[in-house]
Amino acid sequence: MRRFIISFNDGDMKFPMDELPQVAEESHAVVREAKAAGVWLFGGGFFEDKPVVVNEKGEVTPGPIKESDVRLGGFSVIDVEDELQAYFWAQKIARSCRCDQEVREMILDPEATN
Repeated sequence: MRRFIISFNDGDMKFPMDELPQVAEESHAVVREAKAAGVWLFGGGFFEDKPVVVNEKGEVTPGPIKESDVRLGGFSVIDVEDELQAYFWAQKIARSCRCDQEVREMILDPEATN
């Protein structure tokens, strides 16, 4: 099996706010479907864009590490056979979230994964 992260940028989800309950339900339905299929590992979104940076001395300063217009808005990590299956789930997520999804394969490090 191979692991993929499927993600979108903060601000990419564009829809009228009165559709939020429907968008949330459709997104949760995809998560439930992925769990039932045995491919869902974890995922989520972020409350606010206020990252902090922690250095090797443990000092905490306001982030991000480097200024950028691009900020991660949400992500899903799945475990599937190949990239075609990852694209299949990315399409479902894109449809439910109302925005394009970026797909990246993760390095399977036996020291860092289950």
